Amino acid sequence: MNMKDTVTRREFLSRTALTAAAGTLAAGVPLSRNVLGANDRVNLAIIGIRGQGQSHIMGFPRLPNVRVVTLCDIDENLWPRRLQMIEKSAGYVPKTASDMRKVFEDKDVDAVTFAVPNHWHALGTIWACQAGKHVYVEKPACWGVWEGRQMVHAARRNNVLVQVGFQNRSRRTTIAAMNLLHSGKLGKIYMGRGLCFKPRGDIGKYPDGPMAAGEKFTLTKEGGDAFSYTQAYLDKVHYDLWIGPARNFPFNRNRFHYNWHWQWEYGNGDTGNQGPHQFDVGRWGLNKEEYPVKVRSFGGLYLYRDSAQDTPNTQTSIFEYADGTVFEFCTRGLLTPSEGAIKIGNIFYGSEGWLEIDADGNWRTFFGRKGEPGPDSKNIPEETADALSAIGSGAGGHYGNFINAVRAGKQTDLNCDIEVGFRSSVLPCLGNISYRVGRELKFDGKSERFISDPEADKLLTREYRQGYAVPKLG
Repeated sequence: MNMKDTVTRREFLSRTALTAAAGTLAAGVPLSRNVLGANDRVNLAIIGIRGQGQSHIMGFPRLPNVRVVTLCDIDENLWPRRLQMIEKSAGYVPKTASDMRKVFEDKDVDAVTFAVPNHWHALGTIWACQAGKHVYVEKPACWGVWEGRQMVHAARRNNVLVQVGFQNRSRRTTIAAMNLLHSGKLGKIYMGRGLCFKPRGDIGKYPDGPMAAGEKFTLTKEGGDAFSYTQAYLDKVHYDLWIGPARNFPFNRNRFHYNWHWQWEYGNGDTGNQGPHQFDVGRWGLNKEEYPVKVRSFGGLYLYRDSAQDTPNTQTSIFEYADGTVFEFCTRGLLTPSEGAIKIGNIFYGSEGWLEIDADGNWRTFFGRKGEPGPDSKNIPEETADALSAIGSGAGGHYGNFINAVRAGKQTDLNCDIEVGFRSSVLPCLGNISYRVGRELKFDGKSERFISDPEADKLLTREYRQGYAVPKLG
């Protein structure tokens, strides 16, 4: 595969180390070039421009005084269409890059966003932090637990802001639902459920290596983009950069756009794809800042037996906290009915009633043995509305919250700081580890390791490819 426009990691780290040393004023003080006034323009680079990256392309340039200076992706075939999108909506054409390290070297870039495969979230974020850039990274915060903790260390050590893309944290109706749960109106909340009922097709199985002459396949995913992959198409893909921290397997269409979600090497299955949003709402609603002490997960890849998919399409995970509170998470990738009105969302159970909330923040409450309807997202109680007004989600939603926090230079202004997003991302990681080892696990939240289980501990991290290792920062 094409490997042009790259720099070695040694060159990159030497440059960023000099930049950080020169730019840091004192411990706990942001880099001087990243201190922005309330009305200053924020120069942004978007890294990963397919799938959710399109939302970044459509959303961030619409915010006041935000300019996208660079689009970065290892697939150059995407560039023309994405540049056209920004030119049409914002009236200018950004630069392009295939190697994110080129972006980090650009002194004009104040912040970066990541909509890349999960296995790149940690290293990309850490590199950006080391270069003094603020970061918006999509969910899950990390591919694995250990590397997620290093992301937190990188943000703190380099005095930059890192926001995780759990958009519910800036959604007015979801904030109102959380306020109601925490108000005690539903009594004691003793259990929560997260639901990811999202039918998925069979990805099939294909040979590794270059495509044969005349061979092509078409993949339509995320936003309606349809691509006919041929070897000529793949010649414009920097596949070695796509692999990054993962092991160096040869190209396969199932190790590329979108289908990487279903390979443990790069993704976390739907429990760690759609699921993190509902894990975050679940942890938030249960008011759990601590980790669970026990986890048990089971399921399987049903029906699609002759498939390259590693991850299960049906999975149930049960988390138990020290006080006995239970959180269940159910992933169903085949045909299934909803539970209540929910297919993707959460249900919280209290001693006086229950609350259902969907993925878009629409919610309903029910009280007593007869399930009498109570407040809902269209009829928010006055006292909850007052609290919501005091908190505020701000203009521009989660993207706007990130940009406003960058301008203010305040970590506390972030609605989903990296520590918050990391703790929610740990939960699907723990569930997947229990599934993979096939047994209940006990977790020590202080050390972020399993209790007396070396086999499970190995899955908290991975062996990184030379030149792409996540550094130990704390």
